[in-house]
Amino acid sequence: MNNAGSSRPVQVSAARRRGVIDALRRGAVPASGLDLLATGLGRFEQALDEELDAVASGEARFKAVRGEYGSGKTFFTRWLGERAKRRNFAVCEIQVSETETPLHKLETVYRRMTERLTTSSFPPSALRPVVDAWFYALEEDALADGATEEELPEAVERLLTARLTEVSRHASSFATALRGYRAALAEGDEATAAAVLAWLGGQPHVAASARRAAGVRGDLDHFGALGSVQGLLTVLRDSGHPGLLVVLDEVETLQRVRSDARDKALNALRQLIDEVYSGRFPGLYLVITGTPAFYDGQQGVQRLAPLAQRLATDFTTDPRFDSPRAPQIRLPGFTTDSLVGLGITIRDLYAEGSQDPDRVKGVADDAYVADLARAVGGALGGKIGVAPRLFLKKLVGDVLDRVDQFEDFDPREHYRLTVRGTELTETERNLTADDVELDL
Repeated sequence: MNNAGSSRPVQVSAARRRGVIDALRRGAVPASGLDLLATGLGRFEQALDEELDAVASGEARFKAVRGEYGSGKTFFTRWLGERAKRRNFAVCEIQVSETETPLHKLETVYRRMTERLTTSSFPPSALRPVVDAWFYALEEDALADGATEEELPEAVERLLTARLTEVSRHASSFATALRGYRAALAEGDEATAAAVLAWLGGQPHVAASARRAAGVRGDLDHFGALGSVQGLLTVLRDSGHPGLLVVLDEVETLQRVRSDARDKALNALRQLIDEVYSGRFPGLYLVITGTPAFYDGQQGVQRLAPLAQRLATDFTTDPRFDSPRAPQIRLPGFTTDSLVGLGITIRDLYAEGSQDPDRVKGVADDAYVADLARAVGGALGGKIGVAPRLFLKKLVGDVLDRVDQFEDFDPREHYRLTVRGTELTETERNLTADDVELDL
């Protein structure tokens, strides 16, 4: 969600509308249907589509997204993910965390990547359906090359070896594990197959018996993880997915970790970027998100000069002239006017699926939406930039739901906006010292 006007299509399926509205009612970013809310992102579309097309053709790309809290970074990356899925990309979104996903441990990052892998057809984790589709594609290719049913196992093995030749130079165990998975399935040993696939996905502590059966040792390490990313990209491409969009969200959390862990994480990020540009990961689109303080402050990117050089982008000009092709792009965040515009877009979307669309638009008219937007911003200390989530939650759950269900409900008469600390995120709570009640 970002500022400016909307180009939302007129016809929207009930399922898509319901999914979006339900998420906003919970105060969450919708998992899909984001094009219905993508106001102000049109200026990025051409450049990003060009980059997605380049990745689909076998190249690799990197993009850094910057914006303050509430500017729509998560929305932006999920919107980009939807565009990628329309090109049949696989997508995964990873929250960087010191305890759960430390960036300097690339084996953990790879594990999260496989755990959260999704496609247009399969939710997370889509690793097994993708691997199964890959073996099916190998069988189809072998049959197309003239192999008989009796020759099929050997023909598939030859194709597997040929297509993983480059990967095997860096991570021979990836190809070995794939063979072990296929062998376990052929023997009807589902438990071993599942365990081998877990190892392939970077899971630690896989049973020793399964590892012995597959011919692999130990757990995946930092260097094995990089090779496994190559293997995953190969499997994705051959199973019909020309690219993989990986989002590392909230990298600004690195500023709060111990200095030694922070330095390792920043260097790991630099290494990933260099590997992307080196051509090691054809089909990878790597995106990171962070706050301006992370990119510009001494506890973030500026702490590592080589990384700062790779991300350097001139933001001294008017934001209107920002280049979407730059390695780093900024989301300007919301103004009161853009927040009101988004609210009207949501109100209209809600009305299309309501019992009485004219009543919803009439009772919660543009003027009321504007009043509510200003009131929520006021309740958060005038910080419009952090108001969108709470504003949309209040608009949908407190106002539009009641207008739709109760014929005599008038929000101007029967509703008083109340913002309590318990319904705020930690960042929002820091901006509001006490519970605030405003008459509207």
